[in-house]
Amino acid sequence: MTAIQRIWRHGRIATLAADGEGYGIIDDGAIAVGDRRILWVGPADELPLEAADAAEVYDLQGRCVTPGLIDCHTHLVFGGDRADEFERRLAGESYEEIARGGGGILSTVRATREASVDELTDAAERRAHRLLSEGVTTFEVKSG
Repeated sequence: MTAIQRIWRHGRIATLAADGEGYGIIDDGAIAVGDRRILWVGPADELPLEAADAAEVYDLQGRCVTPGLIDCHTHLVFGGDRADEFERRLAGESYEEIARGGGGILSTVRATREASVDELTDAAERRAHRLLSEGVTTFEVKSG
Protein backbone atom coordinates (compact mmCIF):
# COMPACT_ATOMS: atom_id res chain seq x y z
CA MET A 1 0.00 0.00 0.00
CA THR A 2 1.21 3.52 -0.78
CA ALA A 3 2.20 5.49 2.32
CA ILE A 4 -0.49 7.75 3.75
CA GLN A 5 0.75 11.35 3.47
CA ARG A 6 -2.33 13.42 4.31
CA ILE A 7 -5.44 12.90 6.39
CA TRP A 8 -8.61 14.93 6.57
CA ARG A 9 -10.52 14.17 9.80
CA HIS A 10 -13.78 15.09 11.48
CA GLY A 11 -15.76 15.62 8.29
CA ARG A 12 -19.23 14.65 7.15
CA ILE A 13 -18.39 12.60 4.07
CA ALA A 14 -21.00 12.05 1.37
CA THR A 15 -20.69 8.65 -0.26
CA LEU A 16 -22.31 6.44 -2.83
CA ALA A 17 -22.22 3.11 -1.08
CA ALA A 18 -20.92 0.22 -3.20
CA ASP A 19 -23.61 -2.07 -1.79
CA GLY A 20 -26.30 -0.26 -3.77
CA GLU A 21 -27.90 1.39 -0.74
CA GLY A 22 -27.65 4.80 -2.39
CA TYR A 23 -26.22 7.97 -0.99
CA GLY A 24 -24.96 8.00 2.55
CA ILE A 25 -23.12 10.15 5.06
CA ILE A 26 -20.20 9.12 7.21
CA ASP A 27 -20.35 11.34 10.29
CA ASP A 28 -16.95 12.05 11.87
CA GLY A 29 -15.36 10.61 8.76
CA ALA A 30 -11.78 10.64 7.56
CA ILE A 31 -10.00 10.56 4.21
CA ALA A 32 -6.44 9.28 3.81
CA VAL A 33 -4.40 10.29 0.76
CA GLY A 34 -1.01 9.21 -0.54
CA ASP A 35 0.75 9.78 -3.85
CA ARG A 36 -2.12 12.05 -4.99
CA ARG A 37 -4.67 9.23 -4.63
CA ILE A 38 -7.42 8.58 -2.13
CA LEU A 39 -6.29 5.48 -0.27
CA TRP A 40 -8.98 5.14 2.37
CA VAL A 41 -12.34 6.67 3.36
CA GLY A 42 -14.40 5.79 6.42
CA PRO A 43 -15.19 6.56 10.05
CA ALA A 44 -12.29 8.42 11.72
CA ASP A 45 -12.10 5.86 14.54
CA GLU A 46 -11.36 3.15 11.93
CA LEU A 47 -8.37 4.87 10.29
CA PRO A 48 -5.63 2.38 9.39
CA LEU A 49 -2.71 2.27 11.83
CA GLU A 50 -0.26 3.63 9.24
CA ALA A 51 -2.30 6.86 9.21
CA ALA A 52 -0.51 7.83 12.43
CA ASP A 53 2.60 8.54 10.32
CA ALA A 54 0.87 11.05 8.02
CA ALA A 55 2.88 14.23 7.50
CA GLU A 56 -0.21 16.45 7.26
CA VAL A 57 -3.48 16.22 9.19
CA TYR A 58 -6.38 18.60 8.54
CA ASP A 59 -9.40 19.09 10.78
CA LEU A 60 -12.55 19.54 8.69
CA GLN A 61 -14.53 20.70 11.77
CA GLY A 62 -17.70 18.94 10.62
CA ARG A 63 -17.65 20.32 7.08
CA CYS A 64 -19.27 18.24 4.37
CA VAL A 65 -17.02 16.58 1.78
CA THR A 66 -18.49 15.36 -1.50
CA PRO A 67 -17.02 13.66 -4.54
CA GLY A 68 -15.78 16.08 -7.21
CA LEU A 69 -18.51 17.60 -9.34
CA ILE A 70 -18.73 17.02 -13.10
CA ASP A 71 -19.87 19.69 -15.54
CA CYS A 72 -20.51 17.91 -18.82
CA HIS A 73 -21.49 21.01 -20.81
CA THR A 74 -19.41 24.16 -20.55
CA HIS A 75 -18.61 26.96 -22.97
CA LEU A 76 -15.34 28.23 -21.52
CA VAL A 77 -13.97 29.76 -24.72
CA PHE A 78 -15.81 32.87 -25.82
CA GLY A 79 -15.36 36.59 -26.14
CA GLY A 80 -17.56 39.32 -24.73
CA ASP A 81 -20.47 38.79 -22.39
CA ARG A 82 -24.20 39.25 -22.41
CA ALA A 83 -24.79 40.52 -18.88
CA ASP A 84 -26.58 43.61 -20.16
CA GLU A 85 -29.00 41.37 -22.07
CA PHE A 86 -29.91 39.60 -18.85
CA GLU A 87 -30.86 42.96 -17.32
CA ARG A 88 -32.86 43.88 -20.41
CA ARG A 89 -34.71 40.56 -20.36
CA LEU A 90 -35.54 41.10 -16.67
CA ALA A 91 -36.94 44.48 -17.64
CA GLY A 92 -39.27 42.78 -20.12
CA GLU A 93 -37.43 43.23 -23.42
CA SER A 94 -37.75 40.22 -25.74
CA TYR A 95 -34.81 38.31 -27.16
CA GLU A 96 -35.94 39.32 -30.65
CA GLU A 97 -35.76 43.01 -29.71
CA ILE A 98 -32.30 42.54 -28.24
CA ALA A 99 -31.08 40.66 -31.33
CA ARG A 100 -32.45 43.33 -33.67
CA GLY A 101 -30.39 45.86 -31.70
CA GLY A 102 -27.17 43.89 -32.27
CA GLY A 103 -27.30 41.73 -29.16
CA GLY A 104 -28.04 38.07 -28.71
CA ILE A 105 -25.82 35.15 -29.53
CA LEU A 106 -24.39 36.91 -32.57
CA SER A 107 -22.85 39.58 -30.34
CA THR A 108 -20.69 36.99 -28.57
CA VAL A 109 -19.89 35.27 -31.87
CA ARG A 110 -18.62 38.62 -33.12
CA ALA A 111 -16.65 39.29 -29.92
CA THR A 112 -15.11 35.81 -30.07
CA ARG A 113 -13.99 36.30 -33.66
CA GLU A 114 -12.47 39.68 -32.77
CA ALA A 115 -10.57 38.38 -29.71
CA SER A 116 -6.98 37.18 -29.96
CA VAL A 117 -6.02 33.60 -29.13
CA ASP A 118 -4.21 34.89 -26.01
CA GLU A 119 -7.32 36.78 -24.84
CA LEU A 120 -9.52 33.72 -25.35
CA THR A 121 -7.01 31.42 -23.65
CA ASP A 122 -6.59 33.72 -20.65
CA ALA A 123 -10.35 34.10 -20.18
CA ALA A 124 -10.94 30.34 -20.53
CA GLU A 125 -8.19 29.64 -18.00
CA ARG A 126 -9.79 32.02 -15.47
CA ARG A 127 -13.16 30.34 -15.99
CA ALA A 128 -11.61 26.88 -15.56
CA HIS A 129 -9.93 27.92 -12.30
CA ARG A 130 -13.23 29.27 -11.04
CA LEU A 131 -14.95 25.95 -11.75
CA LEU A 132 -12.16 24.10 -9.93
CA SER A 133 -12.46 26.44 -6.94
CA GLU A 134 -16.17 25.58 -6.72
CA GLY A 135 -15.60 21.82 -6.57
CA VAL A 136 -15.82 20.91 -10.24
CA THR A 137 -13.04 18.41 -10.92
CA THR A 138 -14.04 17.35 -14.43
CA PHE A 139 -15.53 19.40 -17.22
CA GLU A 140 -16.08 19.11 -20.93
CA VAL A 141 -15.57 22.18 -23.08
CA LYS A 142 -18.01 22.59 -25.96
CA SER A 143 -17.17 24.53 -29.03
CA GLY A 144 -19.21 27.47 -30.13
